[in-house]
Amino acid sequence: MPKDEPAGYLGEAQKTLNRVKAKIGDRIRVSTTENIFEGIVIPRAEIGADDQHIIIKLDSGYNIGIHVNNIQKIERVAPGRKAQPELPPITRKTKKGLPWASILSTGGTIASRVDYQTGAVNPALTADDLYTVVPELGNLANIRAEVLFSVFSENLLPSHWTTMAEQIAKHLDESEGVVIPHGTDTLGYTAAALSFALQNLPGPVILTGSQRSSDRPSSDAALNLTAAVIIAVQGPIAEVIIAMHRYPDDTSIALYPGTQVRKCHTSRRDAFKPINADLLGEVKNGQVYILVDENSYLHRDKTRQIRLQPEFDPKVALIKTTPGLMGERIDVLIDQGYHGIVIEGTGLGHAPEAIFEAIERAQSEQIPVVMTSQCIWGRVQMRVYRTGVELVQRGVIPGEDMIAETAFVKLMWVLAQTRDSTEVQKRMLTPIAGEITECSKRSQYEELSP
Repeated sequence: MPKDEPAGYLGEAQKTLNRVKAKIGDRIRVSTTENIFEGIVIPRAEIGADDQHIIIKLDSGYNIGIHVNNIQKIERVAPGRKAQPELPPITRKTKKGLPWASILSTGGTIASRVDYQTGAVNPALTADDLYTVVPELGNLANIRAEVLFSVFSENLLPSHWTTMAEQIAKHLDESEGVVIPHGTDTLGYTAAALSFALQNLPGPVILTGSQRSSDRPSSDAALNLTAAVIIAVQGPIAEVIIAMHRYPDDTSIALYPGTQVRKCHTSRRDAFKPINADLLGEVKNGQVYILVDENSYLHRDKTRQIRLQPEFDPKVALIKTTPGLMGERIDVLIDQGYHGIVIEGTGLGHAPEAIFEAIERAQSEQIPVVMTSQCIWGRVQMRVYRTGVELVQRGVIPGEDMIAETAFVKLMWVLAQTRDSTEVQKRMLTPIAGEITECSKRSQYEELSP
């Protein structure tokens, strides 16, 4: 293969393809010890690629890796065509009578176009691109589309949350609602951040993503994006919401509260679950159904003025209580100039005595320490057992029923506004965006646990 071809193939895999003069995009037939596979040669990842596998895209849309040692015969069936990064878009004029929705992309595959002949994935950058990917959007709303950034969700920083919040506030002046396509891995963190940064919303902000990439037959991308736009223009809730599959099938898209939701499965389409909260609603057959009392959420009101507080202090750490945890973990954070620490404790909010001295040091240096639980459901109750009582006596702030991710984001947000210890504790214990409830529902674990 030419050295300048971005294939990512090395060693034996490259030699095997070279023998039949197969290049990226060519159609090949591979006979192995067990089966015969036919599909399109697609690039290997440049990072971490070995020299023992050839990757082809089957006609079903799935990708398969074949070890060179299992190949009995390989044939080049047909030459490929060049990737077409600019597939002809569906050009659509503004339609009178339809509401406006904004889609602000942050990355991921949910709003991407796939070239099935070459395996190339191209980002949908404009409203016309989005209409091409999901034509149904054209019957739901006029779309304003903007790419804020294109990064993997694990690489997002608190500064990205600030940019998102600022741009959302601008778009809500012109649109009924804003949709944020986002990678699912850190979707809960961003939803919590926007819930604190954007208050008194006039309309909904909906984050959505895709558990299955757009090139797979089982992709949930189009349905999630369509449901998010439906909520943006029709939903009555003016809050930050996550919209993802409620079940493994396509019968329902659930509306999750932005500060009380967690990704609970690595790959299932129904990976997200509300934690210590009710499901807000769902989208079924193109209709929005609200499942909570109408007095329990902020209603859409176009005249409402947003309270924008988009700053976050990045010098906050989240640490997990484990057997053998020592105080040096906290001492290192203090030495590195961290301003706040969230501990994901055991059970009702416990941590080993070995860190007590380090917590006392943090308190003496005006560094707040917040306790949450690594249990999925329930709340911390730190006055039940001696360990919890002693932690509270050393100034640890009980995180009530906040999940660890939300407490982590909230402490970042609070510390960006004040470093006064008394004020920090007061704000951490004051519900801002539904992150703290008075008491967790008794039936919730039975209803929602996987």
